[in-house]
Amino acid sequence: MDIRQIKSEEITAAVKKLFLSCNYFIGEDIMCALENARRQEQSEVGKSVLAQIIENDKIAAAEEIPLCQDTGMAILFVEYGDRVVVEGKSFEDAVNEGVRQAYSDGYLRKSVVSDPVFDRTNTKDNTPAVIHTRIVSGNTIRITAGGKGFGSENMSAIKMVTPSYGVEGVKQFILDTVRNAGPNPCPPIVVGVGIGGTFERAAQLAKKATFRPIDTCHPDERYASLEKELLEKINKMGFGPAGLGGSTTAIGVNIETAPTHIAGMPVAVNICCHAARHASTEI
Repeated sequence: MDIRQIKSEEITAAVKKLFLSCNYFIGEDIMCALENARRQEQSEVGKSVLAQIIENDKIAAAEEIPLCQDTGMAILFVEYGDRVVVEGKSFEDAVNEGVRQAYSDGYLRKSVVSDPVFDRTNTKDNTPAVIHTRIVSGNTIRITAGGKGFGSENMSAIKMVTPSYGVEGVKQFILDTVRNAGPNPCPPIVVGVGIGGTFERAAQLAKKATFRPIDTCHPDERYASLEKELLEKINKMGFGPAGLGGSTTAIGVNIETAPTHIAGMPVAVNICCHAARHASTEI
């Protein structure tokens, strides 16, 4: 396979399009889940809230305006082919330029501050993006991008569970995290769970899990069964749409796993609101 050269401007254009798309158009998996939830919701107030969410998403798509005022922090998962050479700017600079153009030209809210503790000065262009890159075989670049709002991000948690906790301990931590979040993350929510790896890998897996379509399940039947069980238990908590009560607190639970150390079993829970924005492309 020959080395392939990709101009940095092509990456910038692709990233810009991804962030405009994911902020204007909700995914089909989320829309279908919301419509199913509205039909099955037991609370009349819950039904009304879900109807308003669906209407909001349709208006956003029709008018190409943000479906939520918090247009999120730019997150990208990248599969970077080992036979690709980027011409012009570096890959990271090209990505950040695409984010900059999307958030400026698309009138998306710019929410990133340059220093987390002291200055907290807005960067005014929503950069830098958070880029998770994996080198793969090939001569293409595949990008999955999303804007992560912080009403739900702030409700996320990680715990360095030891193997002695077992599957019941894992379930308890996930359920406790969602219960403690209550109505704060704008339910109905998508719950991303990362299990395994190390401290940072588990968190990355949990974030990646929120990007996975919610109409899919883990390929291992044991984890797929766990996803289903957790979703049922979360919806029995009764927080309901917008936290106003009902039978739809979550529309999906996605679990991603990785090998880990014999002494550990890290578990991370990344909560995402119903505005679960993500879009993908291949260059």
